[in-house]
Formats: sequence, C-alpha cells, structure tokens
Amino acid sequence: MKHLPTAIALSAAALCGSAFADTGKLLLTGGVSSIDGAAGGGLTPWATIGTNATEGEMGISAHISRAAVTDYQLTTMGVTVAFDDRVELSYAQQDFNASPVTALNGLGFSVQNGQRIKMDVLGVKVKVAGDAVLNSDTWMPQVAVGVQQKSVDAGSIKPVLDFLGAKTSGTDFYVSATKLFLANSLLVNGTLRYTNANQNGLVGFGSKDPGTNNASWVPEVSVAYLLSKNVAIGAEYRGKPNNLRALGMANSLGEGLQEDAWKDVFIAWAPNKNTSVTLAYLDLGRILPGVTSSRNQSGYYLSAQFAF
Repeated sequence: MKHLPTAIALSAAALCGSAFADTGKLLLTGGVSSIDGAAGGGLTPWATIGTNATEGEMGISAHISRAAVTDYQLTTMGVTVAFDDRVELSYAQQDFNASPVTALNGLGFSVQNGQRIKMDVLGVKVKVAGDAVLNSDTWMPQVAVGVQQKSVDAGSIKPVLDFLGAKTSGTDFYVSATKLFLANSLLVNGTLRYTNANQNGLVGFGSKDPGTNNASWVPEVSVAYLLSKNVAIGAEYRGKPNNLRALGMANSLGEGLQEDAWKDVFIAWAPNKNTSVTLAYLDLGRILPGVTSSRNQSGYYLSAQFAF
C-alpha cells in the first residue's frame, strides 16, 4: 500500500490486454473519485461504478486530490478498477497534515512538528439493483453496497489516540442509492454509512468511555445538476458519528473533541471522456476544536481524475 504509483502502473498494464473501456457512459454521470477512493462525489460514494467501463468491460481510473482548510491540509491519491459495470475495487492513500496537534504537547504529549497522519483505504463496491441511466425514466434508483477497510499510521500522534481509546483500524459499511433524472439533468444520491470512524478515521476509530465505541449509521447526501454534457454543479452533506464528544465533556474539555458534519459545493468539468477536474468549497466544521481554538475548518478541494 505504500507504493501507490507502482500499483497504478501495474493495474494499467494488467488492463491493456482486457476488454478495455472505450466508454458508453455519459460524461460525469458515474461521478468522480471520493477522498476514500470510491466513485461518487468528493466527500461521499454514490451507487455508480467508477471508471469508463460498461457491461462486459474492465476499466481503470486514477485520481489525485488536495484539500486545504483553515488549519489542516489533506492530499489523497488513489486507483480504481471496475468490472462489468457491477463491481468496483478501490485503493486510496490519504496524507493529512496534523501540525496543530502539537498544541497538546503542553499536556505531556510529544507530537512532532510537521507530524502527518497517513491512512490507507481499501474498498469494494457492488451494484445490487437498478441502473442509473437505463432506469432514468422510472423511479427505480441504482443501488450499491460497499465496504471500506481503513488503516491509520499516526506517527507521534499515536499516544493521543491511545489516550482517546481510538483504534488505528476500522471498517465502514455503506449502502448507496443514486437516482438520475436524465430529462431534468439532475442526479440525487443518498448513502447510509455504518461507521465508528473519528474524522473519517484520521483520528482513529471509536472511543473509550464515556465516548461511543460502537459503530452507528450516519447519512450522506449528494445533489448534482448537469449544466451541460461536460459541466456539473452540486452540493454534498456527510454526517459524522461524533464519538469523542462525551469523552471531551467528561474530561473538562467542553466541546474540544466535537466532530461536525462535512459539507461542500462543487463544480466538475470533463473536457473529454478520460479526464475530469473537480473544484469545491469545503465546510468541515470543527476538527479537534480543542487545539484550533474552535475555528471552523473551511477552504477548497481540487481533484483530477483520469479514467479509461
């Protein structure tokens, strides 16, 4: 998992002799690559299957993205392979700049300056019902189920996770339903995620008492409107389980461990069938407000995807 460029190259080579996707998909209707690697919006997966592969084909896509908000930055790279427009395998590696956490050193921790958190995300998604395009003139959505296995390398922040009782690996399960109203140029997606991830897993998984250690269902919603065949605008909402809040309250930290929903508004452009670029305004609420003076984490997200 540490050698993503090599993984991308090997995947591409493996597909060269396959039934390679020339694409019958409509531009942008399959979504882009999310920060966790699955096809969808930037923040949340859709029921659509990534790459340009349609029925009977294999496809591959790769993406790189950068998010920068008030106190933090996140870089993500990933690769997705799809089969028969039904099964999607994805891998993403996230690199999170967690420098503000050095504020905890006054409490006896030894977080290094410039410390980064790295997280690997392996995902599988399977379409189980419907077809977003073929069923666009009915009320039947496309439905998919997915699983994401996440593993965190927290470096010198690991003792902080130990104090919180947060584990360094966890598994998310989700079900997504995507409805394309083709005549109205509108796409709507709803996802329910079963997770105990803190800040998507970058602050570990679960919490010791009195925080919440067990997973719970949280909602995610995306809406996209096609301005033209190759430009879409939209918005996303991603609910969060907020596992650590009670622990912070019990340890005189007030709202210092609060976790807020993530939101964005975006524009996506596909200059051709193999390339898409997404630009978004992010509002991630508070991320570890106890070390960032409760500042709201807002900023931009930029992502490029190459699909075949």
